[in-house]
Amino acid sequence: MTTIRSRDGDTISNILWIALKRNDDQAEEALFELNPGLEAYGPVLPAGVIIDIPTLSNKAPETVTNIWD
Repeated sequence: MTTIRSRDGDTISNILWIALKRNDDQAEEALFELNPGLEAYGPVLPAGVIIDIPTLSNKAPETVTNIWD
């Protein structure tokens, strides 16, 4: 597990992408479970919030099906 400190204007999505290279629902749920009360800051975090980053496996690549082929 990694711990980071937010910068003014950081968002959860941006933090997850930088730390884990993913910002899907599973990663977001794991982050909020590990950091109770984090949602109280709203969509944009102030500077200095301590955030524990969960350890997750890499997300499997998504399969795209083209129905027009």
